[in-house]
Amino acid sequence: MEYGETVEDAVVREVKEETGVTININELLGVYSDPERDPRGHTITVCYLATKVEGKLEADTDASEVSCFTVQEAMGIQLAFDHNEILKDALERMIKT
Repeated sequence: MEYGETVEDAVVREVKEETGVTININELLGVYSDPERDPRGHTITVCYLATKVEGKLEADTDASEVSCFTVQEAMGIQLAFDHNEILKDALERMIKT
């Protein structure tokens, strides 16, 4: 986040900067703040469910590469920290709606 920026504005901006994709936020998935979730230090993640509005998926600014995965492929990848749990939470929420 940049100073004076809302979390919502930050996620829309960061997604655009990192992937070239413009999104609309649908809802807050959750805030992940367990002090032990990242061995590098206490990190907080605010996670949203969002819909792509426009743009072509491509690495931009800070990202060296970007990829798209099916749900089955994503669930088979060992993600960093607690990101597998976040992905599981997102999929459960999407099934409910």
